Amino acid sequence: MTGGGVPAPRRGHRRARVSVVVGVVVLAAVAGTLTAFTMAQAGTKDAAPAATSTPAATPTPTPTPTPLTPEEQLLATTSDPAACAVSLRADGVADAPQLQTQGALYAGLLIPSRDGLVFAGWYATAADAASLAIPGRVNGSEPVVCTNRRVTLYGAWVSPEQNAAENARIPILMYHQFTARPEGESGWLRGNYAYIGDFDAHMNHIATGGFYLPTWDELSAFIDGRLFLPNHSVIVTDDDADQSWFDLAAPVVEKYRLLTTSFMITAYRQDPAPNLYVLRRSHTHDMHQAGENGKGRMVNWTADQIAADMETSAGALGVKEVMAYPYGHYNDTAKQGLRQAGWEMARTIEPGYVTVGTDKLALPVVRVDYGMGVDALAGLIG
Repeated sequence: MTGGGVPAPRRGHRRARVSVVVGVVVLAAVAGTLTAFTMAQAGTKDAAPAATSTPAATPTPTPTPTPLTPEEQLLATTSDPAACAVSLRADGVADAPQLQTQGALYAGLLIPSRDGLVFAGWYATAADAASLAIPGRVNGSEPVVCTNRRVTLYGAWVSPEQNAAENARIPILMYHQFTARPEGESGWLRGNYAYIGDFDAHMNHIATGGFYLPTWDELSAFIDGRLFLPNHSVIVTDDDADQSWFDLAAPVVEKYRLLTTSFMITAYRQDPAPNLYVLRRSHTHDMHQAGENGKGRMVNWTADQIAADMETSAGALGVKEVMAYPYGHYNDTAKQGLRQAGWEMARTIEPGYVTVGTDKLALPVVRVDYGMGVDALAGLIG
């Protein structure tokens, strides 16, 4: 000890305290550094995905659907598996396709108009149209045949001069009853009965002779000068829809696949058509009877009465187009009644041929009587 007995300071202890303080400071600094390093590392880890993430994929655009063709659009309107889209190709014709039914007769085929030209019909091929080939001409006398529910028809035109040069004269054949007896039937109606053997020969001549069978709407357009018909054309009709027509004649019609028209008295019968090729048209509802003057009711009744009767007949048959005058009797009042009821054409029993300009309510006929063979018919129709 020194001086007044006060102990001397212990230097070693102080150094120890300083060392502790320094150590604490160092440790704090180190801890701060480690904490900062750890936080930096954590921040780096959190940020890494953002820096290295794959960009979001660009959505694939929805492809634009291919527009439907006019034929496809038309077929999409029906669930009928027999539906057929008929495309019509002709100069000056831009109409949409028509919906027809496979296996049924063509119905309402377009008859277009064009200034300075006459329509010459629809054909199965462009070559047929160019040559106006009758075997290739297509109309409502034949059934629709299509592939994959589609078919294309090709139209043709002729000049008015060509149409006039053809000078077509269209015969409308008129049959009545039929018999299986070669010697015919007896009685005052004997002439009305065609022997079925002769009828078969007649139909064979038409079927194999290259004839064209116009529809009634085509005949109307022909009369107006809007449609070209070849001279080798013929229309086959039957009056009264007698039972012999159903039993004997209709099977022959079906055998040769020839369009015919049966004029039916709807007060007496309303049978369905016996086959595809028979059109039912009106022979009036109940005017096939004598009136007060001994002639048919059609020339005894008023226009209003005639119109009412024809409306009843149309209701039974489902069509207005052409009718046959009972007994061939008609006058101006009869024509007025028909127009009033919406009829455009009427067939008489007057002999002759339909030409351009013929009175549509007075169509002439070629009458077929018992004993007329195929040679006699050929002399009348070609």
